Amino acid sequence: MATGSEADVNLEGESAFMKLLGLSFEEMGPERVVAFFETGADLHQPWGLVHGGVFTAAIETAATTGAYQAVKDRGQLAVGVNNVTDFLRPHQQGRLRIVAEPLQQGKFQQLWQAVVEREDGKTVARGQVRLQNIEADA
Repeated sequence: MATGSEADVNLEGESAFMKLLGLSFEEMGPERVVAFFETGADLHQPWGLVHGGVFTAAIETAATTGAYQAVKDRGQLAVGVNNVTDFLRPHQQGRLRIVAEPLQQGKFQQLWQAVVEREDGKTVARGQVRLQNIEADA
């Protein structure tokens, strides 16, 4: 069950990219976002491991979702301006959990951190995303 307004945007995907990423949101708010996604061969790079871009995209999506929740009532959107992702261990398949939380939320920018974990609690990747708060009609 997600918290926050899901009527604003279909976060689980109308685009082919979002459908492929397959994030399923469990919690969605301005202070915390929790989502899950399944990984397998359809997300692999040529050497049989989940592509690092999958983790980067999941981290940015979770951070942007929370950042948007923080500014939507002000008529704003949050757009990523920097994404730094560290890949900590290889992963082939299975369900992953991502938790994103803000480090800083200001009038013009936000900084979010996110951690991607396996079901055994071991971290697969972590990242930070800086976002710019912009007017929704910009």
